Amino acid sequence: MVQFEASTDVEANLEAIGRHVGGAARDGAELVVVPEAAMHDFGAPDLPLGPVAQPLDGPFVASLGELARKAGVTVVAGMFERSDHPARPYNTLVVVTPSGDLAHRYRKAHLYDSFGYRESDRLTAGAFEPVLVPMGELTLGLMTCYDLRFPEVSRALVDAGADVLAVPAAWVRGPLKEDHWTTLLRARAIENTAYVVGAGQTGQTYIGCSAVVDAMGVAVVAMGAEEGYAVADLQASHLHEVRRRNPSLANRRLAT
Repeated sequence: MVQFEASTDVEANLEAIGRHVGGAARDGAELVVVPEAAMHDFGAPDLPLGPVAQPLDGPFVASLGELARKAGVTVVAGMFERSDHPARPYNTLVVVTPSGDLAHRYRKAHLYDSFGYRESDRLTAGAFEPVLVPMGELTLGLMTCYDLRFPEVSRALVDAGADVLAVPAAWVRGPLKEDHWTTLLRARAIENTAYVVGAGQTGQTYIGCSAVVDAMGVAVVAMGAEEGYAVADLQASHLHEVRRRNPSLANRRLAT
């Protein structure tokens, strides 16, 4: 997972992403999860995001694909994608493969209209659909930042086959917000007996605190406010053992 402070300079952000992706790859990473809005930060609340949005076949995704190809890794990263509404793009996660190709995209379904902020004034919500990324013995499910507060999102992903939840974020600072982030990462891991990878922006606006949490709710690796990356080993055998000992997914009794 990569943690950095994105700016409104796309080229500078790509340079930082490339530096951290390359370092993580040299340390053995096969998958690198980069924060929400890594292409271009949200900026000031009155900054229009429509003019900075790009299509999925635009220069940011092409550059990200080249970084992934050179490093030989799969990369998940956040961008603003053009929509049918020129002033309100999608808040999108893209997945590029080691071949450099765009393989998947997820448009954030739950926009951050909370804590005095209105993301929906600047962005268009995507229709929720589980997006799964096969990664060897594991399957990755995609969600973005505020989606973490809605347990039905992670459950839909797990029911569709995900056993790792990737959560790129730009979690805004505020009273108790760090506690909310770490608590929700652990809750989503425990209730779904799944790994959770939370990769957040840091800096003056966002909390950082990126972490990989295992299926028992234990932080395998965690960061503070520093910029950089951290590498964790996600093991299918761990998931199988936790789900054998704690078969809560199988024990559900739901009205039909």
